Amino acid sequence: MAGPVSRRDKNTAQSIRGSRIAVAIVIGILFGAIFAFLYPHGFFSSNQPSQFQGRRLAKSILQMGSASCESSERVNMLRSDLADLSNKNDELKKQVRDLTNKLMAAEQKNGNAEKQVVVVGEQQKAGPFGTVKGIRTNPTVLPDETVNPRLLKILKKIAVKNELIVALANSNVKDMLEVWFTSIKKVGIPNYLVVALDNGIVDFCKENDVPFYTRDPDEDVDSVAKTGGNHAVSGLKFRILREFLQLGYSVLLSDVDIVYLQNPFDHIYRDSDVESMSDGHDNMTAYGYNDVSDDPSMGWARYAHTMRIWVYNSGFFYLRPTVPAIELLDRVADRLSHPPPAWDQAVFNEELFFPSHPGYVGLHASKRTMDRYMFMNSKTLFKQVRKDGDLKKKLKPVIVHLNYHPDKLPRMKAVMEFYFNGKQDALEPFPDGSDW
Repeated sequence: MAGPVSRRDKNTAQSIRGSRIAVAIVIGILFGAIFAFLYPHGFFSSNQPSQFQGRRLAKSILQMGSASCESSERVNMLRSDLADLSNKNDELKKQVRDLTNKLMAAEQKNGNAEKQVVVVGEQQKAGPFGTVKGIRTNPTVLPDETVNPRLLKILKKIAVKNELIVALANSNVKDMLEVWFTSIKKVGIPNYLVVALDNGIVDFCKENDVPFYTRDPDEDVDSVAKTGGNHAVSGLKFRILREFLQLGYSVLLSDVDIVYLQNPFDHIYRDSDVESMSDGHDNMTAYGYNDVSDDPSMGWARYAHTMRIWVYNSGFFYLRPTVPAIELLDRVADRLSHPPPAWDQAVFNEELFFPSHPGYVGLHASKRTMDRYMFMNSKTLFKQVRKDGDLKKKLKPVIVHLNYHPDKLPRMKAVMEFYFNGKQDALEPFPDGSDW
């Protein structure tokens, strides 16, 4: 049962009701102030200022919406730009990888890169067993027409498919030179050029309608060119041929003790930096063989296997205009220009074949040995072919190089008689070798 309400309880209840009324009044005043600020002309007024204010409010809302849309578009654009940059970054990384693979320092000497090896093509996986083939055909250099504009003008007139035969000659070899270009004319080879090393050869070429080229004066070269013998002149070619290759032309270098019987460009493979005829006289010596060395003092290990091949002939070789081919010329020319004196053919082969080893960086050039019967040396002709009835009758070489015999001129004339004029006994008077 409830007791009577005390005066204190009544006062408390009245105080709470008074607080609630005060709060309601404050809230009403706040709402009134807000509406008075937002709608100064009345909430339901339809006069012009109110409409203007409404349009301002609507415009603000639209601007907010537009800003929101623009912000969204900007985000999308940034995302797109980020994706593009990411793709470009991936492409740049790939290019860096490719360039790194294509250009590598092969050796270091005294802190400086001596050589660069160019790896051609994209990095790729190895194929199935038996299908993998290494790259042997290097890309040609970018022609530099500023090297020798005068020579370039001549080459554009003479070369066929950017190829030509080149021979160096001074007056000491004029008689052999005549047989040389006579055989070329008989075969009908149009793309050949004589590098005339003295005025006598210039006049001789003019008299016989033979294309020629004279170099700009060079004291170091001219002193050898005008008075040097066959071997001395032969060593000059490694310096002179460089400009031909720099201009983008392939060169078939030819000594003048050579008789042409077919067009050699119909028999060149063009798959290597260097193609050269061999001094070998049979398949083993020309193309290489396994030679076993015997040292009885070693007992059980007395036999050691070695690889042998007869040297390439530096008087007849084909060079493509590639970096390794130019490097070969530079190496040989440099060694021949410094003591001790050396034979150009020996240096040519050493640079071409010796591998890299401690203290020496080898040349990375691809090479091919020419067919020994097509590009025939005079030992093969006089010791084998002329004595073999079938070969003598059926075989027609591309060239015959009288490199093994000192009596070059009469043998050259005999080769001309045999192959061009059909004189069957033209080769018979000569011994297999030489009399001295």
